[in-house]
Amino acid sequence: MGTVHARSLEPLPASGPDFGALGEEAEFVEVEPEAKQEILENKDVVVQHVHFDGLGRTKDDIIMCEIGDVFKAKNLIEVMRKSHEAREKLLRLGIFRQVDVLIDTCQGDDALPNGLDVTFEVTELRRLTGSYNTMVGNNEGSMVLGLKLPNLLGRAEKVTFQFSYGTKETSYGLSFFKPQPGNFERNFSVNLYKVTGQFPWSSLRETDRGVSAEYSFPIWKTSHTVKWEGVWRELGCLSRTASFAVRKESGHSLKSSLSHAMVIDSRNSSILPRKGALLKVNQELAGYTGGDVSFIKEDFELQLNKQLILESVFSASLWGGMLVPIGDKPSSIADRFYLGGPTSVRGFSMHSVGPQSEGDYLGGEAYWAGGLHLYTPLPFRPGQGGFGELFRTHFFLNAGNLCNLNYGEGPKAHIRKLAECIRWSYGAGIVLRLGNIARLELNYCVPMGVQRGDRWGAEAGVGKALLLAAEDSFSRAFSAADKPTSLSFLHPSSY
Repeated sequence: MGTVHARSLEPLPASGPDFGALGEEAEFVEVEPEAKQEILENKDVVVQHVHFDGLGRTKDDIIMCEIGDVFKAKNLIEVMRKSHEAREKLLRLGIFRQVDVLIDTCQGDDALPNGLDVTFEVTELRRLTGSYNTMVGNNEGSMVLGLKLPNLLGRAEKVTFQFSYGTKETSYGLSFFKPQPGNFERNFSVNLYKVTGQFPWSSLRETDRGVSAEYSFPIWKTSHTVKWEGVWRELGCLSRTASFAVRKESGHSLKSSLSHAMVIDSRNSSILPRKGALLKVNQELAGYTGGDVSFIKEDFELQLNKQLILESVFSASLWGGMLVPIGDKPSSIADRFYLGGPTSVRGFSMHSVGPQSEGDYLGGEAYWAGGLHLYTPLPFRPGQGGFGELFRTHFFLNAGNLCNLNYGEGPKAHIRKLAECIRWSYGAGIVLRLGNIARLELNYCVPMGVQRGDRWGAEAGVGKALLLAAEDSFSRAFSAADKPTSLSFLHPSSY
């Protein structure tokens, strides 16, 4: 890499160990002035060339879209900053294992006095990569095999296949991902999957076989995703003791739905944010594109974070949702909301709040949940500046309710019913940050407002959800990433 020289503007000292005192008897020694060296930091520069070393199957057009801003830099600081931003964009494409940047003075006959060359040294990922791991939890062991074909056609396309073989169930998923060149946030994906889940709180087993297509795009400060999904669902009883209400839900159904999700996220972290806000709004319409399931579903999530004195953080969260069946057919147990658990109303068992029959929880068509949280450093600051910074003391107050509504009664009656029999809990605990992946909570909870039929008890949890109030469907509640275990591995939702 070329070196950019800068000449010090500080004057030489009048005396020192190497020069001695300047007096009348001192012999004057003439020193030749050094050649003048340019200070490029404060001068205008021009990026004349951008080179890439290591490209193989990657197409030139997608590369040009990511590094175009480098040519707009007007001084050395801008060149360094825009080159770093271009490097981050290239890594985000998921097609390079490593990207290094070299900035040098321009050489050659056409070189300008202030010209610079920027070189990106890249290492492409292999055409085929694989992974293998095992998972143990929920009284089940499984082996997970994964295959990935990155940069399939040379423009950051990606094909991913996952296969999970367990002692109880087998699942698989195949997906194709295609970003828009120059705008990675605009992307299209198609998924084909089979997922089987067991839900002991409802004595239910569900097998989903489906296909989905979605398009994601940004608008101003918001991110949007439009999705179509067609899924063949097979519901069955998990045990012989399942209630009649669950047995009545057993059988096959075909759901075809259109959904839209909007996200505004200004938080500085998705695991333990110190500042910023999050807003998520989801809408789903089923039945108008086919299938035998018809409903309208709305839910939202709001979170505010504020840093206080002494490195404390105050966080407030609010969730809510409503499902309205279309036609005379009632809603399915697989589409309703569920409440309760370590990341919901703490102190209550997983999804064990609300309507139930003979000990099996049936979910509800409307819910709300909220939480107030205070995070502080550990008392006396053990391990300050090191491992101790991963821990936080956690004080919380959670509340929520889940019920079914009679939609002929009107909004006032709905609000009155949601305000009845509120479950709430308070407590304190310790939170451990697990890198940028998840967090581990160990809390002491005091459940209040317990209603007849609710389950509550001791719990510990690990996940990426601060207050996941309800799962909008069984199939989304169960995946390889959020399968419940003895430690309650929770849904990896954003904070």
